[in-house]
Amino acid sequence: MTGVVNGARVAGDDVAGAKAVAAVPLVVQHVAKSYEVDGRVVPVIGDLSLTLDHSQIVSIVGPSGCGKTTLLNTLCGLLTPDRGRISWYGREIAGQPQNVGYMLQKDLLLPWRTALGNVMLGLEIRGVAASEARDRGHAMLDQLGLHGFAAHYPSTLSGGMRQRVALARTLVNEPAVLLLDEPFAALDFQNKLLIESDTAKLVREGGRSLLLITHDIEEAVSLADRVIVLSKRPTQVKAVYNIALGIERTDMMAARDSRDFSKYVRQIWADLDVVLQ
Repeated sequence: MTGVVNGARVAGDDVAGAKAVAAVPLVVQHVAKSYEVDGRVVPVIGDLSLTLDHSQIVSIVGPSGCGKTTLLNTLCGLLTPDRGRISWYGREIAGQPQNVGYMLQKDLLLPWRTALGNVMLGLEIRGVAASEARDRGHAMLDQLGLHGFAAHYPSTLSGGMRQRVALARTLVNEPAVLLLDEPFAALDFQNKLLIESDTAKLVREGGRSLLLITHDIEEAVSLADRVIVLSKRPTQVKAVYNIALGIERTDMMAARDSRDFSKYVRQIWADLDVVLQ
């Protein structure tokens, strides 16, 4: 079934869900954001509404330059919206929300710290006892396939391993919600699939919620329960897809092999309306 909510085409039972405003992790209502450039106002986000439910993975895709990173920075309190409401667990919050992890495309590991030292950084800042921070850091590195690499420095690790350390650094703080801004974009296909699978497993088994920004439509479909397609600037929600692949959702190859995978990819590609130059 397809309907229209806030001017956007919505696929599946999202028609009813988009109208519900429960105390879910994240509710965004009619948010707008612009920048001033050389004395003129440049609108980036036009009028955007979305929700992120409990234990749900949502992917956001859109044309290059449509404001996806600006949106994420606004949601996590690094930027202030011009208008609209952003509610975390039913409350509007000024500044950065609590219990939310934000991971960027660059790993931003501190070169003078070991893998374990980088993972422990947030715990140290929060005042967690050193022994507990070490134990939690080791456990998270082990979960992400980095057993035996705790004492290695970033310069000795591959790109995929560095990104796993960055993911471990985010997850070790046990955030209820993860905001990821193209964290796997620079990885080769093999490493991308492995880390996508690890991320999906840790998020789903931990009952967390995940909002993922990506340019990769296949990544969006294979990972997410719901894919939100953004328009060109000034950005609005153009379409929403509930992804039903009929398989176990932590296996990225199985997702890509599923019957309806290509259908979703083609539909979203058509929605993006990309013109080859």
